[in-house]
Amino acid sequence: MHHFEQRNGTLFVEGVSVTELAERFGTPLYIYSTATLKRHFEAFDTAFASMEHLTCYSVKANSNLHVLRLLASLGAGMDIVSGGELYRALLAGVPAEKIVYSGVGKKPGEIRQALTAGILMFNVESMQELIRINDVAREMGKVAQVSFRINPDVDPKTHPYISTGLKKNKFGLNIDLSLEAYALARDLPAVEPVGIDCHIGSQLTSIEPFMEALDKLLVFYDKLKAMNLDIRYLDLGGGLGINYDEEEPPHPTEFGAALTKVLGKLPLKLILEPGRVIVGNAGILVTEVLYTKQSPNKSFVIVDAAMNDLVRPSLYGSFHRVEEVEPQGRPTQDVDVVGPICESGDFLAKDRQLPEVRQGERLAFYSAGAYGFTMSSNYNSRPRAAEILVDGEQVIVARRRETFESLVAQEL
Repeated sequence: MHHFEQRNGTLFVEGVSVTELAERFGTPLYIYSTATLKRHFEAFDTAFASMEHLTCYSVKANSNLHVLRLLASLGAGMDIVSGGELYRALLAGVPAEKIVYSGVGKKPGEIRQALTAGILMFNVESMQELIRINDVAREMGKVAQVSFRINPDVDPKTHPYISTGLKKNKFGLNIDLSLEAYALARDLPAVEPVGIDCHIGSQLTSIEPFMEALDKLLVFYDKLKAMNLDIRYLDLGGGLGINYDEEEPPHPTEFGAALTKVLGKLPLKLILEPGRVIVGNAGILVTEVLYTKQSPNKSFVIVDAAMNDLVRPSLYGSFHRVEEVEPQGRPTQDVDVVGPICESGDFLAKDRQLPEVRQGERLAFYSAGAYGFTMSSNYNSRPRAAEILVDGEQVIVARRRETFESLVAQEL
């Protein structure tokens, strides 16, 4: 459910007209709905209310400070993968003890930064990383709480680029090597193994892969108990999918009920790392039609948003529903919606049935709240889009549009 709807012939975000926002702030323009963000976070978090848990929002999905502050005010922790994301989370007011640090390539300076802040734990992904965390923590006179990311070799049945739990993926340790890692961590002086971590992929539309991974993790947990390790946290990562096209992902309550049934009586605090399921359908990308063009074999709608603004269609072949901001009721035609970037891969929609649109009219790409702006770039020296957060009838400029001057500021 989201708070984007047509009223009197134009698209509204909560109490604000998208047309008015586009005219005021220009396009391309990301627009987020506060009510949708709140609704999605609370729906997810309450699904696990009957067991001890911590919902750590995945910052990489959408790292805007205003979004992070809003989620922090609702009680969210954060899942981070870089020093920059840690800086953002702390600046947004997230308590350090609610932050978990994932990712395969943590630099020594980032480890020091996290230890200084006092984060909950590191999700460790290699033996060398474990040794480095121990060395840094020992130099600082601290003890780092760690869990290990277990690669359970479970097929999440999602796009290969966002599958993370198979043997061939770069993430985590296989189960046999993980036992060695926990044994080493037990004997190192400056780390304390306190958790088990797993993340098998993104945009999962079934809970079966989660449950298959959980079965393997619980067998592994018994082995850790036999090693006299005090494991207190089970981090199952994120990955629950959303509806982009015709997917039918499980509702968080179904996911929560399944996990509670298995984990409800175990002395483990559950950590979850939702990202897309919270912010994906809380945002749209609005773009203006620059030109339409008819070639012998194809009709094109050329818009002012491009692959640098929303790369998912080019990178993953991803589908984003697209609609007119102000529907005109014209006949539909088969078109490619493309941007101004000088790449054949610069498209936002291919072979799509859309009503005929004309110069100056606007389109809205839905489900753009996750992995939209955060994956944007300045390719072709294009300033990145502005981000707007709507709260009822209040309009918050969450990020100003970049300028030509800001593009070169670090080069002068």
